Amino acid sequence: MVRLNALADRVRRDGGLVIFVQHEGPPGDPYHPGEPGFELLPDLHVEPSDRIIRKRFCDAFIETSLASDLDAASVEQIIVTGCATDYCVDTTVRAALSRGHQTLAPSDGHTTTDRPHLCAAKIIEHHNALWEGFISPVGPAQVRPCDEV
Repeated sequence: MVRLNALADRVRRDGGLVIFVQHEGPPGDPYHPGEPGFELLPDLHVEPSDRIIRKRFCDAFIETSLASDLDAASVEQIIVTGCATDYCVDTTVRAALSRGHQTLAPSDGHTTTDRPHLCAAKIIEHHNALWEGFISPVGPAQVRPCDEV
């Protein structure tokens, strides 16, 4: 959390917009509002000027205000961090690139859990390499450590 909080502080200090994307699952899901999995991690520093967007899909752009919020703020580059490297983070990085956003994915700014077929460290390593080679209208994502962003 320390790296992500420091990165968010730098974005705010530089006049950027910090948006937290919160996954909202259906009733009975561990990510449904009111369930423990729905809450943002308590160690994240959320400031009053930050925005929180709820999403229902892996892609943070689908049926959310993310695209319009970025356009309204004239955001030129987005930084994508978060949980579930192999699901939500990957899908959002690809969607951002496909939509023409210069995208930065901090190599140490996303995480996942071990899966039956691959450990978390290898999933993260794989996605960092994948994003650096992703073909999009604006080129691949930039991938570098949080402290270099």
